Amino acid sequence: MTASALLGGLAYAAGAPTGDTSAAADTSAAADTSAAADGRSAFGDATRARGDASSDSGLTRTLREFEKSYDGRIGAVGIDLGTGRTVGYRAGERFPFNSSFKVFACAAVLDRARTSEPGLMDEVVRWKPADMAGLTGNSPETTEYTDTGMTPAQLCRAGITKSDGFAGNMLLEQIGGPRGLTAFFRSIGDRTSRLDRPEPWLTEWAPGETRDTTTPAAAARTFSALTTGDPLHPGDRARLVGWLKAGLTGADRIKAGLPEDWTVGDKTGTGGAGNHGTANDLAIAWPPGSDAPIVLSVFTNRNHDDTAHDDKVIADTATALARALGRL
Repeated sequence: MTASALLGGLAYAAGAPTGDTSAAADTSAAADTSAAADGRSAFGDATRARGDASSDSGLTRTLREFEKSYDGRIGAVGIDLGTGRTVGYRAGERFPFNSSFKVFACAAVLDRARTSEPGLMDEVVRWKPADMAGLTGNSPETTEYTDTGMTPAQLCRAGITKSDGFAGNMLLEQIGGPRGLTAFFRSIGDRTSRLDRPEPWLTEWAPGETRDTTTPAAAARTFSALTTGDPLHPGDRARLVGWLKAGLTGADRIKAGLPEDWTVGDKTGTGGAGNHGTANDLAIAWPPGSDAPIVLSVFTNRNHDDTAHDDKVIADTATALARALGRL
């Protein structure tokens, strides 16, 4: 396998139109039908019974105060998988995926290998140095493996634990690009999340942009399903959670807002100051001695462009979510 299929379409992807006229949106109707047919919905009966993220007055007051001091917008959802309680704030508003898309791309590759391409995870993906143009700065592991290539399993590890940008693009190639990831979302019942462009263009965001976005509620539910539910084979699910627990990029985000003795697996995303300081984190977390984890999704952006993101507001929001769920 080579990088040619993905990289040949980057120029088009970079100039794709804003809104639901994109190629990713065009896959929705067909994929929605297949989701009902294959029965692998990420929003199964148990999740639907819990309903959407409920408003918690204390959480709402707290996050409104955070937004004032942060001078930005916060979207957050917490799900307690032990009690079924779900809380949220701006749960249905759209925020950019940024690099958090990589955990979902890995899940899609794992599913493809399990259901239609046995051996895919161990095949070697190769590329040329020129293919990495514009991505070497945020691709610490793939840069080192340019001469040898990497397997999708290695790309998943690099994409999740180090947020390696080129690894994310190579994972997208295995599933048909951004359109393929959107189709995967639809196939497991997520009607909201969408990916339209590869790295580095998918981080380009301004208020009103719908490309490469999700909502805190959709991200939390899909992340929860992939890490604890039925869409993935149990072995693949365990592998995905193992990569999340080994993550190296989120120490100052959700992990920092939870007690040190909790076990946390997470995937971050950062758009940078030039994209309204967007930053997010998705996490699954187990208190000591508990088999029932909580899932947290936190998305943020600044009200003004050219303003850096703030890890502390993500950590503080995680604390507020865990408290609203009664875990702190």
